[in-house]
Amino acid sequence: MMKIISSEKVFESKIFSVTEDHAVDPNGFEIKRAIVRHAGSAVILAVDAERRVLLVKQFRLPAEQEMWELPAGRIDEGESPLEAAKRELAEETGVTAKNWRQLVSFYASPGFLAERMTIFVADDITIGEPHWMDDERIHMEWFEPRAIEELIKSGNMLDGKTLVGFLAWDKFNDQIRG
Repeated sequence: MMKIISSEKVFESKIFSVTEDHAVDPNGFEIKRAIVRHAGSAVILAVDAERRVLLVKQFRLPAEQEMWELPAGRIDEGESPLEAAKRELAEETGVTAKNWRQLVSFYASPGFLAERMTIFVADDITIGEPHWMDDERIHMEWFEPRAIEELIKSGNMLDGKTLVGFLAWDKFNDQIRG
């Protein structure tokens, strides 16, 4: 089992921090890495009564393009992933849901990023008004599953959490318990 023997914070922002970590195992094998530390994210696959999935489109600065994706956001201090999911869905889209089920949880890029993403399925929904943050401009649209499959097949679905969420829901939704 690896043991962290040192961790030094070298950068901190409102969203994440970066540490330089050094770990060693009982045999003396060492790993040194810069790690992006993040509180984690809640992702929402909202499904309406017609079995359409809600996607949002917004400009993503790191990708330098607009992207269709599932609504998501950072888990704030003191929040559970489910509490964050409910808050983010309402803030970004104005949608609330009566039924929530955890679909899957995963690390987006565990080689350098300590962000765990938890995806929830939300249904029995009500539409309201979104409350965007100052740096958000979000377009939302309901998609038939076949339309999302076409985005994936054509290479136009580039967001990892949306790929994981949609494909897991499409494959395992009947096996998920609330």
